[in-house]
Amino acid sequence: MPSWRCMSDIPRGDIPTVMTKTNWGAIAPLTDAQIEAVRPPKNDVDSWKPYAFLSEPERSSDGAIVDVATIFLTNRECPFRCVFCDLWKNTTDQRVPLGAIPKQIAFALDQLPRCHSVKLYNSGNFFDRQAIPLEDHRAIGQLVGDFDTVIVENHPSLCNDECLRFRDRLNGRLEMALGLETAHPQVLARLNKRMSPETFQRAVEFLVQEQIPVRSFILLRPPYLGESVAREWAVRSLRFAFDCGIECCTIIPTRKGNGALEQLAQIDQFSTPQLASLEAVFTAGLEMERGRVFVDLWDLDRLSTCRLCAAERKQRLLRMNLSQRVLPAVRCGVC
Repeated sequence: MPSWRCMSDIPRGDIPTVMTKTNWGAIAPLTDAQIEAVRPPKNDVDSWKPYAFLSEPERSSDGAIVDVATIFLTNRECPFRCVFCDLWKNTTDQRVPLGAIPKQIAFALDQLPRCHSVKLYNSGNFFDRQAIPLEDHRAIGQLVGDFDTVIVENHPSLCNDECLRFRDRLNGRLEMALGLETAHPQVLARLNKRMSPETFQRAVEFLVQEQIPVRSFILLRPPYLGESVAREWAVRSLRFAFDCGIECCTIIPTRKGNGALEQLAQIDQFSTPQLASLEAVFTAGLEMERGRVFVDLWDLDRLSTCRLCAAERKQRLLRMNLSQRVLPAVRCGVC
């Protein structure tokens, strides 16, 4: 563990520097230890209960508006220490006991309305055996097997035959959610995600060949990119994902809250994206007409600078999520 407690304490030679023409060779990725050293504390969680669950409407691949249950499972922290991630806040340090994950799913399903699809999101990778014990797959399959679609999140490097065996336990279809984050090769290499665009492409090709549809997450303005360049690369990342065979993309504004991004912001390596950029990238994605495109509306207020039009602009994005059509922009007399 390093002796410094925040990134302002790192010797200047260790801090990445963004220049007009970036010398990417001079920007070293932050290490696991550096990222962990500036984290705030984790939240208290119960290994036998999901830390959250909800149901919400979503436009399906056939154009219908269906109710989707999302269960945020409590399990061991993801082994990857991505610079941008804050999902570790609701994880455990050790693998949860056998049977805990099925108990969590049953607990949530008992309280949620009947839904068309279910998302099993576990703050990491479903096929990480230290997160979701392999021995629990049978019981999980029995609990969710009758949903039309079961969506799980995973790292591209963990897309293997275990995905196929779990798929075969379901009566409906398995869908995989993979985080591309960005197709910018130099930025992706410095997010500490331990993958490349080629890694992502190979995983998608494997899954699609095995009749497992894939959705992807795209970060709007990851670290090391200015606003206009980040907007351009989000659109390019959407295009790359669709080229790989992705059926659905969700655009996620990169947000502070994990310690590392706050420290990068102090040295001008990160800034929260603008709401106008999110609207522009979403519009560009829908106009491609290559698959579904959604925007993540959680905590959208952080992006809003005008209280007068914020609610109306959020409502427009929600309607665009459901309709998959570009709607007229909100006109505000103030901003």
